[in-house]
Amino acid sequence: MTGSAEREKGTPGRLAELLIDASTEAIDAAGGHSGGVYLRSNTPGLLRLAVLAGLPGPLFRPWGRLHADSKFPVADAYRLGVHVVLPNATECMRRYPQFAASLPFQFGSLYVPVISGSTTYGVLTVLRPSAPDATEVLSGLDRMTRLAEELGAALRELEDEHKDEDGLHVAWDGEAVCVQATATHRPEGRMARFVWDPVTAAVTGDGALHALLGVEPATALDSAQAIADVVAPGDTYQVMAALRATAAGKPPPLPLRVRAADGSIRLLDLWTPATGPVPPSGGPPVSGVVVDPGAASTYDSAADLLPDGVFCLDRMGLVTYANPRAAQLLGRDRQELLGRPLWEGVPWLNQIGCEDQLRGALLSLEPVHFHVRRPDDPERRQEPYEGDWLAMAVHPGRDGLTCTVAPSNRVTGPPLPLLPAHTDGNGAAAAGVTSLAPLYRPIVLAIALTEAVTARQVSAVVMKELLPAFGGRRLAIYLLQDRHLYLAWENGFPQGFLTPFDGVGLDTRLPGVETLTSGRPLFFDSMQQLAEAYPGIPLDAEEGARAFLPLIASGRPVGSCILGFDRSRSFSTEERAVLTALAGLIAHAMEKAQRYDSEAALARGLQQALLPRRLSAHPQVETAGRYLPGTQGMEVGGDWYDVVEAGDGLALVIGDVQGHGVQAAATMGQLRSAVRAFALGDRPPDEVMSGTNHLLIDLDPGQFASCCYLRLDPASGLVRVARAGHPPPLIRTPDGRTRVWDIPGGVVLGVDPHAQYPVAELQLEPDSILALYTDGLVERPGVDIDDGIAALRVALAKAAGPAARTGGRSLAGVADRLTTAARHAADRPDDIALLLAARRTKPGRHP
Repeated sequence: MTGSAEREKGTPGRLAELLIDASTEAIDAAGGHSGGVYLRSNTPGLLRLAVLAGLPGPLFRPWGRLHADSKFPVADAYRLGVHVVLPNATECMRRYPQFAASLPFQFGSLYVPVISGSTTYGVLTVLRPSAPDATEVLSGLDRMTRLAEELGAALRELEDEHKDEDGLHVAWDGEAVCVQATATHRPEGRMARFVWDPVTAAVTGDGALHALLGVEPATALDSAQAIADVVAPGDTYQVMAALRATAAGKPPPLPLRVRAADGSIRLLDLWTPATGPVPPSGGPPVSGVVVDPGAASTYDSAADLLPDGVFCLDRMGLVTYANPRAAQLLGRDRQELLGRPLWEGVPWLNQIGCEDQLRGALLSLEPVHFHVRRPDDPERRQEPYEGDWLAMAVHPGRDGLTCTVAPSNRVTGPPLPLLPAHTDGNGAAAAGVTSLAPLYRPIVLAIALTEAVTARQVSAVVMKELLPAFGGRRLAIYLLQDRHLYLAWENGFPQGFLTPFDGVGLDTRLPGVETLTSGRPLFFDSMQQLAEAYPGIPLDAEEGARAFLPLIASGRPVGSCILGFDRSRSFSTEERAVLTALAGLIAHAMEKAQRYDSEAALARGLQQALLPRRLSAHPQVETAGRYLPGTQGMEVGGDWYDVVEAGDGLALVIGDVQGHGVQAAATMGQLRSAVRAFALGDRPPDEVMSGTNHLLIDLDPGQFASCCYLRLDPASGLVRVARAGHPPPLIRTPDGRTRVWDIPGGVVLGVDPHAQYPVAELQLEPDSILALYTDGLVERPGVDIDDGIAALRVALAKAAGPAARTGGRSLAGVADRLTTAARHAADRPDDIALLLAARRTKPGRHP
């Protein structure tokens, strides 16, 4: 059941209720101040923030969508199915620098995957105060884990209920639902609670209800209508409609802003709790909170007289109190502030710098101080005040923020920019649009680009980090080669639309060409603007905006980048500056990637030259070898295998040089040559190992290597083997059984010049299979290597099949089956080498 599907089809909001309940309970369990749930979406690989508790949604919209393979803790928890514990900002920066750069504040966080069976639905997350280490949060993590398990089971039940409905499943495609977290402190006289049973119409309230509503204690408030009459006499229908909608699982946007009999503002928040006493009727109760933000308590009366401005926000950003001086300095009437989000009550505070300060206070619970310049508005200014600058301080508590504001002539430190988060063409704040180009974005993109080494990886980072930040949907990157631009990456454009532009020369009049030749970015607010500037240019859509950015690194042209937007829009001065700066980062990353690709191609050529083109053959021995490079770094490593004629027999060799890159490949080539020379002289296995060990020590490349060397006599089936720190061989006998040949061995090559390498012997039956391999085939992060070897042993038994008893299945097919999973894996952290050999009674095949 998707979030958007719920709203469109009018089905009960059971999914939202489950997520809200889990979020608020997890916050309490982990001692946090805010949290939420990320769910999978109908867009493959995209996670969406479904519920955000205890934080204002507009301030955290940039984190509302995350790719499952991004370098963020939520993505790791979802993709790997593991808990992620970040007790403080230091640990966060060490493990997730992109996340730490995007929210550089002192706070801790916990992430627990929501799983049922083999399905991962999302991630339950809690933000909490910083802790010195993980031990302080472990008890809360245990409780969060139980809540995630319960939520996973509930989502499974919900999905099963709707499995027959076309296209309906547990996912989230809309904006996040923002709710208050459970408050730890309820100020007396300002807030009261009640519970309404929609079946029996009974109402029960706490002791503060009568006092807040200004009615005698003896007055019966035993029905929803009675409460509505005194809460909001002029808005009774609105209150009753909200109560009924909440009981039906379709709450309206909350809290409601209603007026009391005296015209003052009151806030009404409603929800259906997951825990607590259930009325005798068995129906879902509706809990409510009435807040009087303008009620003047003794403390408020004192604050009203202060010379400096004081105003208070709850954790959702709603203004719950403002003294007269704060209203004056902010240039608003008190009634325009109370009950509204701060960025709506004071639109000129809707700017990137202020957003960042509020985020810091809400997440770290530490005070922040900053200066901001108030725009000159003579019509609203009630009296002159000292200077145009305001000194603001935000003092956070667990349930809200207390803010002070005062005039300031002296600005210490850099002031916050006045530029709104997003502006229309005239520079006015665009309604309903939050920051699409936060100031931290260049930092986040730069960190992500440092991890990208190929042109494809750079393009993928741009798509995942840059497009979501600016609301773009389409991306094309062209790279310059021989005075022509060639398409390197595209996403979101109609299939085949960009093909005619692939390979265009630099003399072609196209915006993607001219942005590079002129070095100036080109921005078009609409497709009509683009068509007018370039008459006759093919358009991929009737509406939308386009940005063409030159990719220039160190004064050298690299290519051009095209960003596409589905709707017409303007680009503010700041957005243009940020996009231009980001284009420079992308250009440098692309230039580095192009050098890397060239160097990697040379290294791969070197490695291919060093690996055997064909294996030595023998009429009674069938062999097959496979090599797969790792996908990290240059995809070049030091794994090798070989089959060499050794007298009247064959030598089977496999080895693994420590590390990756050209140096590892060069060392591998030297060792392979040495082993071949010893083998051709038909030296015993222990002498081959000792001689190769001394050679590596004499070469002193700063590397070591593991190796396994077997000498097979095809006529008798005698196998003699020595190994140096290498995984043991596997044997599959003709009856289908497999086992690990657990033989003694010496230390790795290149460490100890006096190392000894004992020799073991085995009689190999006809049609038996010997399997030699490197650790890349059996080693996985977090998994014991013995478990990996056991899994390979089982796979060998299945891959060979019953045909192996008669030698009917070629070893080439067996080798392909054993490496199928590795070949299709997107991420291979290490190289993989595999060598199979079978002694045949009849002439065999030698692929």
